[in-house]
Amino acid sequence: MAENADGQEKSEDPTSKKKSEARKKGQVVRSQELTTFFMLLASILGIMFFGSGMIEAITDIMKNNFSVERNTLFDTEQLFIHFKSELSSMLFAVLPLFILMIITAILASSLLGGFNFSSEAIRPKLTKLNPKKGLKKIFGTKGVIELVKSILKIGLMGSIAVFFLWKANNEIYGLSEEPFPGAFIHAMELITWQFLLVALAMIIVAMIDVPYQLWSNQRQLKMTKQEVKDESKNTDGNPEVKGRIRQKQQEIAMQRMMGDVPKADVIITNPTHYAVALQYDPEGAGAPIMLAKGVDLVALQIRNVAQANEVPIMEIPPLSRAIYHSVEIGQEIPAGLYVAVAQVLAYIFQLKNGDIDKSTKPDMSDLPIPPEYQR
Repeated sequence: MAENADGQEKSEDPTSKKKSEARKKGQVVRSQELTTFFMLLASILGIMFFGSGMIEAITDIMKNNFSVERNTLFDTEQLFIHFKSELSSMLFAVLPLFILMIITAILASSLLGGFNFSSEAIRPKLTKLNPKKGLKKIFGTKGVIELVKSILKIGLMGSIAVFFLWKANNEIYGLSEEPFPGAFIHAMELITWQFLLVALAMIIVAMIDVPYQLWSNQRQLKMTKQEVKDESKNTDGNPEVKGRIRQKQQEIAMQRMMGDVPKADVIITNPTHYAVALQYDPEGAGAPIMLAKGVDLVALQIRNVAQANEVPIMEIPPLSRAIYHSVEIGQEIPAGLYVAVAQVLAYIFQLKNGDIDKSTKPDMSDLPIPPEYQR
């Protein structure tokens, strides 16, 4: 398992932020062997499609250059014009192949890591001139693996090349006896077959290199537990600070809620475990609204504030539990509790209007509470 400079084990998978930072630095998955494989295939296709045009251009150039007039040869200006024209013809003949190779190189190199341009990666760094780090790269694990890959690649491709030359020995020697255009075409065919065999061999090397590059990149990006914690702090904030902020928010919300309790028309309790504060505007079109709710100590505080502000308190355990679990602060009560709450508010408004005496205690033990609201 990889370790960092402090000796801590890098056992954690890289986070998305770590991967993003690595891409900005130019650290993406790349496989030179895969790129080489596709470059060889592109060269084969290029020779197949553009080879005839290249042969014609080379044939014309050789014919023209072997039949240059004497005056042109001894006239520097005329000779320059002559070779400039021939060079232009040659460039136009090989230009499609060059363009194909450039496009293939760009696309093939981005197959694993995608397109990525990093100015930081090409920025000169004096640390790269450190001989100690250079030796570590050469003799380190990565250097040894690259050496093994190079030996395998050279050995495999060299063996195939030698085998092909041995099998095509007679054809190669016979090229000298063939007429020029035909010999050149025959030579291009031999080169195409040579490239094809080498490309097929590169498949084996690429199949080894691609998984290794994916594993190596993932290994380099791995993080220690401490690095993950530090990144989480930097990204999401310190948990202790977040906890204090959350606590402060809860305190502010509690103060605001307690500040609304004096506005309530009635407090319905359990009597000690639950307490909900309701407000109803007879002139409004809406249903009663919950101003505050709480359990245990919060419920006790609601009752204390209500008593201090002479807000009526009624002990109706089933209704207090039903309202507490079905309504959030600032919301209207659900339609299923309209009838039960209406009976309570009717009694409260009768008390306020002096229609009945406080000693009159209505029976609220059998209020109509639907089963889905019962707790």
